[in-house]
Amino acid sequence: MKKTFLYIAIAFAFTTYAQAQVMTPPPSYSETQMDATKVYRAEAERINNLVHTKLDLKFDYAKQHVLGEAWVTLKPHFYETNKLTLDAKAMLIHEVALVQGNTKKPLKFTNDDYQLFVDLDKVYKRDQEYTVYIKYTARPNEVKQQGSAAINDARGIYFINPDGSDPSKPTQIWTQGETESSSCWFPTIDKPNQKTSQEIYLTYPEKYVSLSNGLLKSSKKNPNGTKTDYWKFDYKHAPYLFFVGIGDHAIIKDKWKHIDVDYYVEQDYKEYAKDIFGMTPDMITFFSDLLNYPYPWDKYHQMTA
Repeated sequence: MKKTFLYIAIAFAFTTYAQAQVMTPPPSYSETQMDATKVYRAEAERINNLVHTKLDLKFDYAKQHVLGEAWVTLKPHFYETNKLTLDAKAMLIHEVALVQGNTKKPLKFTNDDYQLFVDLDKVYKRDQEYTVYIKYTARPNEVKQQGSAAINDARGIYFINPDGSDPSKPTQIWTQGETESSSCWFPTIDKPNQKTSQEIYLTYPEKYVSLSNGLLKSSKKNPNGTKTDYWKFDYKHAPYLFFVGIGDHAIIKDKWKHIDVDYYVEQDYKEYAKDIFGMTPDMITFFSDLLNYPYPWDKYHQMTA
């Protein structure tokens, strides 16, 4: 008798559970839509598009500042506009002007700790290019933006042992722009959906070497103990991929087909550079064959920091 009651109770429980599942209505469209918006990430709004970026950079090692000049070429994305907003974090902005041939026309601007707001000289239509000149001082140690779980620092450019006071550390400058930190050292539209070509002039102490995107077009020594390198990269890429590295590195040469593959290492490691990086040409071959697409860039250089 007890077993019979037990079976009846179990059957009733399962029936009640099944009815509850059938009677529970599916989530409404609005609920589903709300859940989707929690994970959806729209691309950044585009009012102006980057076209080309030219930088002329010098460095104040004592203050850990970048003394910069930027020529940023842009065009409206779709709608006409007479405004420009650039990301320029913790920067002192000294001058903003429209480039007109060999002359510059001053432009009105305001800025805060995050952005530079420029009133253009007129309304520009879609695909009508213009170039804005900006003279500025970047102060990475004053940057207020927070890092992420993956990259817990967001200063964009780093001065390592700038005064040489720590004998255990090399004196270096290097950048890390992912994903919106390049605007800590040059004004730009710091979004991954923007693409720009670039050229950079770097002036720094003669005893060091530099590395940046693209090819080294020239390097000249200056009377004051510095030298100026000119790097140029014609392919379009996101601002966070801009790179600058400066330090007392040995440069170990290698090749993949006709492409230079260089290893920039601290002087103590120059004898071991190919032990560390020597498989790089084989790696490029492997992935070129695997993807059936040859490595497309001008060079493949690696720098230790």
